Amino acid sequence: MDTLISFKQSDILGGDNVVIYSLDMEVNKGDFVYIVGKVGTGKTSIIRTINAENKLAGGSAEVCGFKLNGLKQKDIPKLRRKLGVVFQDFQLLMDRSVWDNLDFVLRATGWKDRRAMDERIDAVLAAVGMSTKAHKMPHQLSGGEQQRIAIARAILNEPEVILADEPTGNLDNETADGIMKLLMKINKQKGTTIVMVTHNRNIFEKYTGRVFICKDEQCHERIDNEVIDLAITI
Repeated sequence: MDTLISFKQSDILGGDNVVIYSLDMEVNKGDFVYIVGKVGTGKTSIIRTINAENKLAGGSAEVCGFKLNGLKQKDIPKLRRKLGVVFQDFQLLMDRSVWDNLDFVLRATGWKDRRAMDERIDAVLAAVGMSTKAHKMPHQLSGGEQQRIAIARAILNEPEVILADEPTGNLDNETADGIMKLLMKINKQKGTTIVMVTHNRNIFEKYTGRVFICKDEQCHERIDNEVIDLAITI
């Protein structure tokens, strides 16, 4: 079994402060993993650590063959090429078409062959059911369509892992279902590992996967049908 993400007694930073202590987590090839918990419990901080946006505060960690302890600046782009990231707010470039959004990523990651680039863009648009939208500007698309383009962008370079940070957070339930079915399809058909942050209980109960719970500066894998409290306290 190929382990793609490994945290061992890792302290996770949120800003300048440790938000999770002594994280132990192993994510294997083909896993679909949820990270859940109340607002402010460190869910997104784990994603940012995997992506080398946040430094590791303690312990050890490895992602796609890269050790995060002392990771050199020049190696961060190499790590990130093995990761696809999907955000809650899509983060598309609003001044260019869907096609140009995808073309920009390919050029930025070193693609040169025009024919190969065109074929890859066609392939990812077909994979997310958006082949007819290539000429559209992002503002001409619905939220669900924008998120499908964001997923197409994430899979352009055939990443080993997709990091999805609240990818359904801005979508209605029906649209969110469509996005979850798409992510599940990518996971099952391509074997792409997916690590997804969510606070939506309906999603992780309906679309099964491994569940890690962030609570009280700790994060552990859910045991059996352990009750998860996601209520926001004020």
